Amino acid sequence: MFTTYLFIISGLVLLAVGAEGLVRGSSSIALRLGVTPLVIGLTVVAFGTGSPELFVSVQAAYNGNSGIALGNVIGSNISNIALILGLSALARPMPVRSELIRREVPLMICITLMLCLLLWDGTLSRIDGLILIIGSIAYTAFTYLTAKRDKNTVVASEFEEAISQPKRAAVFDAAFVLLGFAALLIGANLLVSGATVIAEQFGISQVVIGLTVIAIGTSLPELATSLVASLRNEADVAFGNVLGSNILNILCILGIAALINPFQVEGLRFLDFGVFIGSAILVLPLLWRGAVLNRWEGALLVVGYFAYLYSLTI
Repeated sequence: MFTTYLFIISGLVLLAVGAEGLVRGSSSIALRLGVTPLVIGLTVVAFGTGSPELFVSVQAAYNGNSGIALGNVIGSNISNIALILGLSALARPMPVRSELIRREVPLMICITLMLCLLLWDGTLSRIDGLILIIGSIAYTAFTYLTAKRDKNTVVASEFEEAISQPKRAAVFDAAFVLLGFAALLIGANLLVSGATVIAEQFGISQVVIGLTVIAIGTSLPELATSLVASLRNEADVAFGNVLGSNILNILCILGIAALINPFQVEGLRFLDFGVFIGSAILVLPLLWRGAVLNRWEGALLVVGYFAYLYSLTI
């Protein structure tokens, strides 16, 4: 049993380290290629901080552990909004200035609802996966093009402060990317292996493991990025990271997982789907009401998240 827990802890550490290396290396490479910090923040960083979910879900799908793959994505999306945005708002109220990020909220809601419709028949097929992958390509292209046209200098300066110009040789950036991929691959394998054993020994469903331990663990990069951005008064960076990660979790990660190994939807409650959809929809009125996420709203999100976790134990 000690070895199993060691696998889980080591896997989480390697996933966090790997994501950090991947974000640092890929962001620096993109800057060298002339990509603006705003574009990088809304695309490259979102992909990088979501890489633990990608590697874990792909590994789980490959091993036939569909409950972990699906629970990981749904649980991560819930924790990204309720826990990460909640804690970030508690650290500092978060005013959102970017129109692009405000437009991403309805898009995230639509994509969340689309996934629920695809899961309605109880399966996520390769056709469904292909639809999601095409959607991820379209979303990335849309974000890239609209971010390049964004003329809001205040928002642009936020992302420039958050994503600094590279001061090291390009070879080190490549090393960061390669080592990050290696750490993510090993970490995902250890985490999925350990979580599968825990689920079997304690009679816990794979979905619950995915919704809790794995979802929180793989969301650590988003938590670190958003908290730091909030403390620096870079709310657009924090929101852009969370919204981009949530959209890519559904489109890219579940799309790839379904292409590798189509799976049945088992173990998810109506409550899980309700919280999944509700957390996405909840962002809309919070931003419409003055486009500021205040501390008391952040506290409600965090309390609501822990209430949801409690519901998984009863």
